[in-house]
Amino acid sequence: MPRLFALLLKEFRQMRHDRRIIFIAIIAPFIQLVVFGYVLSADVKNLPLGIVDDSRTPQSRDLIEVMTQSESFRLAGMYGSTRELGDAISRGKIDAGLVIPYDYARSVVLGKPTSIQILLDATNANVADIGQGYAASTVAYLSQRLARGSPPSTVTLVSTYVNNPGLVDSWFMVTGILGILLILNGSMISSTMMIKERSAGTLEQLLMSPASTTEIILSKVIPLFVLLTCLAIVSLTAIRFVFGVPLHGSLLVVALGVALCMLCGIALGMCVATIATNALQAQLAVFFLNPPLATLSGAFTPIEAMPTWLQPFTIPNPIANFAAIARGALIRGTDFSALWQNFAWLAAVTFALLAFSIVRYRRQLL
Repeated sequence: MPRLFALLLKEFRQMRHDRRIIFIAIIAPFIQLVVFGYVLSADVKNLPLGIVDDSRTPQSRDLIEVMTQSESFRLAGMYGSTRELGDAISRGKIDAGLVIPYDYARSVVLGKPTSIQILLDATNANVADIGQGYAASTVAYLSQRLARGSPPSTVTLVSTYVNNPGLVDSWFMVTGILGILLILNGSMISSTMMIKERSAGTLEQLLMSPASTTEIILSKVIPLFVLLTCLAIVSLTAIRFVFGVPLHGSLLVVALGVALCMLCGIALGMCVATIATNALQAQLAVFFLNPPLATLSGAFTPIEAMPTWLQPFTIPNPIANFAAIARGALIRGTDFSALWQNFAWLAAVTFALLAFSIVRYRRQLL
């Protein structure tokens, strides 16, 4: 019992001195639990809706009011033509578009059947399917309200799925999972390799070599980048030929996004390795960082389904920006001009992490 008490006292003292272990073991899981509970929701709310109102009558304004007053859709803008509406969907600015024909009011007043068209971005097939259901229920409610008048009128909803006519669920999932794989593997491999090098005492040997600190850092980054490039090539091949995801855009845009995402994962692992003092701390830190990055990326669930106060955290998220680039270039056929903000955020986060890790690593070498 005295020996056991002494060992327990030693462990508690070590925990008191190393506050990072307490944070990773207690506070971090609590934060993850709260975030996961809010983010992992199957509900689809506040879908950005663009409208082309060729009728411009009180009846059409009533239809717009019914569509946008619910929690399902959010009015994101009015467009002058279906061409502008389709371009906004292709650029990812809106998820749905409503086209009201010019004779809508006349048909409603005369009691004739009329049709309205809704365009749904089917990049995420689940969101498109749920959005179509919301729109259909809204139109059914409007038809019941119009039926109380005289003469009765019937409004029919015509749905068109854009970018993914077959509503293939895997197209949305695999493009998001690719970003998670690049960040997760890049951070884990780079942090593990650097921690092992420090534990083996090879940092002192590097200091005795004639190589500069820049050369040493590049010798760590380049092999990892080549290794992850092999992973990216295999993954993109599987996405194209196994899951059937089309390539509607530029392969160069996809390759640039993949390269930045790989560098971001490597830089994240280097940051963790320069802060952690042993392999266990590095593994726990990577485990703490990667799940929130994945769940706050929109890789599995749409960002619109998250609470409003959580959505700003997805803006600098490298996985979220890479997912937007991959889905835009592969599925929507979006060019670089529409994705430059995602590239800017991904590049900014990547170079910020690289700069921080290089500074920390140089201090360890000096």
